[in-house]
Amino acid sequence: MARIDVNGLALDYELIGDEAAPPLVLTPGGRYPRDTAGVPELGEKLAEGGFRVLLWDRPGCGASDIAFTAPSESAMNCEALVGLVEALELKDVTLVGGSAGSRISLMGAARMPENVRRIAIWWISGGPVGLAGLAWFYCGDQIAAASKGGMEAVVQLPSWADQIGRNPGIRDILLAQDPDEYIATMQRWGKAFAYSDESPVPGMTEADLAKLTMPVLTFRSGKSDMAHTRETSEWVHRLLPNSTLVEPPWGDQEWNYVSTFPVDSTNRRGRFERWPLLAPMLLDFLRG
Repeated sequence: MARIDVNGLALDYELIGDEAAPPLVLTPGGRYPRDTAGVPELGEKLAEGGFRVLLWDRPGCGASDIAFTAPSESAMNCEALVGLVEALELKDVTLVGGSAGSRISLMGAARMPENVRRIAIWWISGGPVGLAGLAWFYCGDQIAAASKGGMEAVVQLPSWADQIGRNPGIRDILLAQDPDEYIATMQRWGKAFAYSDESPVPGMTEADLAKLTMPVLTFRSGKSDMAHTRETSEWVHRLLPNSTLVEPPWGDQEWNYVSTFPVDSTNRRGRFERWPLLAPMLLDFLRG
């Protein structure tokens, strides 16, 4: 475990596997930290399979710092990913991620396509209702709290409890925000999730996706998954020049099933706990 300054933010990260192995960045979803059940377990399998795996806490996740100057939360995380890769001097990287991690991987690759060897993505958030849900999940409760009780109410939100527990400085960063400016920022960040008929991934254009000429493994979402719609995964696949669309190693109701799992780090429970099932398919593709 280590911390490094990237774009003025202290980011928490860990590298596992052979130091001489090719680098792979594994990015989880939500605002979940890198030690969320299923993430380090998948990382270990990928390391055992021959990669030097970077596990990291995105800004506002886990023990990393946060700022509110980026045009969107996804852009902030994407810039952090690119900056972290540069700061650690990682070359010819592989990017792997699910849910928000898939979006950040794609956005990061579009900013450094010459340094990305391969990509693997699953649970790509999308669809009008799915993206509206993200806007509320990430920004709605923040706006409601700040409008009622200022930043003192924001720091009391359950959505910040884990981060403040790991990095008490997050509380100070939040309390230093002007409530009206914070609400305006959350409105902008929420708007960044707006659905568009022009692109399946908020924050990316068709031209951005066309830049990604490296091999990409795209796992098709379940028909029943309304957070990461099947149409979104198929749309992304069609726009990527070199994508292979495959079925995941679980059934159609997977997202609905794991969404009921308790978040319990001690007993290694959570909605990502079955991600290690992806390892054989990932390794088969990524070693190519």
